[in-house]
Amino acid sequence: MVLTPSTMAALGSAAPDFDLPDVLGRGRYRLADTRDVQALLVMFICRHCPYVQHIKEELARLEKDYRAKSLAIVAISSNDAVKYPDDSPKSLAAFAAECGYEFPFLYDESQSVAKSYTAACTPDFFLYDGSRRLFYRGQLDDSRPGNGKPVTGSDLRAAIDAVLAHGAPPATQRPSVGCNIKWRPGQEPSYFGSGATKA
Repeated sequence: MVLTPSTMAALGSAAPDFDLPDVLGRGRYRLADTRDVQALLVMFICRHCPYVQHIKEELARLEKDYRAKSLAIVAISSNDAVKYPDDSPKSLAAFAAECGYEFPFLYDESQSVAKSYTAACTPDFFLYDGSRRLFYRGQLDDSRPGNGKPVTGSDLRAAIDAVLAHGAPPATQRPSVGCNIKWRPGQEPSYFGSGATKA
């Protein structure tokens, strides 16, 4: 496993477009499908990563708690499913069902969407405002597998509350960390690896 931090893309950058299939068979989902909500959370997650497993229940709580708010949540998996079959669309669908996820769970087979977002790890979070400009990128909270800290989602929740209140982006934004995205041979982007450490 390679412990990898998020790239911390520039705040204010525009949300890249996407047009991807939902692993639960609900057709394709596009950035334009979020146009009627005030904020958008894009999460790069997968099934096999222990860092995602560590927070999977909080992701379900997060969706439930903000379901009535003007927030769209989209999960994307970009891992190489050939080498990591737990991250295949069929397996991801089972994972979503087990966790009770109702947000779109999309599969980025070409890995082009992950590259456009400069996603580097699972989990990796990108929160956009009403103009689809990057408002927050970073960790869910301080909890990590084995560190004994509770999973609360405090950092991401504070950012969501701020964007929904038309407030300012959090002054302190700490990188998310997790497993590196599993790039297909020859697909590893140039931005990947600068902060990665063996774990």
